[in-house]
Amino acid sequence: MLTVKQIPVLNDNYIYLIHDSVSGETAVVDPAIAEPVQKILRERNWQLSCILNTHHHSDHVGANLTLKKQTGCQIIGSHYDKNRIPGLDRTVSEGDSVFLGRHKASVIDTPGHTLGHIVYYFSEDNFLFCGDTLFSMGCGRLFEGTAMQMHHSLNKLAALPLTTQLFCAHEYTQQNGQFAQTLEPNNTQLHQRITEVAQLRQNNIATVPSTLAQEKATNPFLRSHCPELIHTLAMHENSRVEIFTETRRRKDHF
Repeated sequence: MLTVKQIPVLNDNYIYLIHDSVSGETAVVDPAIAEPVQKILRERNWQLSCILNTHHHSDHVGANLTLKKQTGCQIIGSHYDKNRIPGLDRTVSEGDSVFLGRHKASVIDTPGHTLGHIVYYFSEDNFLFCGDTLFSMGCGRLFEGTAMQMHHSLNKLAALPLTTQLFCAHEYTQQNGQFAQTLEPNNTQLHQRITEVAQLRQNNIATVPSTLAQEKATNPFLRSHCPELIHTLAMHENSRVEIFTETRRRKDHF
């Protein structure tokens, strides 16, 4: 069984420690800063085995070299980012696997936010560490990739089991929900989710992980096929990619 420890850092980032109690191996996903990771490792007497980077942005790789120097851990990241991720030891791309003990994470290429973005999917555990590709009720900005690339990447993730838990890298849910409501004001599941999120944040509780079932019911970036969203955008004759593109454009200016 895998244990996941969520660590809030900076303004709205999440770092994730993943521990396999059988093998004693521990991975950290997207360590922005080192000290909170080191603190948890000490408290739980866990030894860091590897760093799993989803992409090259500094708020995801900032602690790579410090943690590697202190622990000797292996740093794993996208082949596309081989010259952009500090201390990278092993490059991976779609079709490759990463093991934590006997637990296998499949690597999925998800270009869009960046061209080299990847995610790690532990299918037996129903865990998806999705970085900045998919957020709760949102998705990442298109800094390097195209809307078509991101739409394709999100479709890959939408095809995973509905019970998949989504461990994204930022606490953006409340604002994302406010935007989603402008597109689907009559979505009752969205209203319920927004209420739940408000209560959680009022008590300083994380809104992630969410589940893929929740996202498919409330996330506008997974709902380009939905009649109310299409009606709001007045895009009845447009393709799904064009609808997604306009949704992303509106979110950028929200």
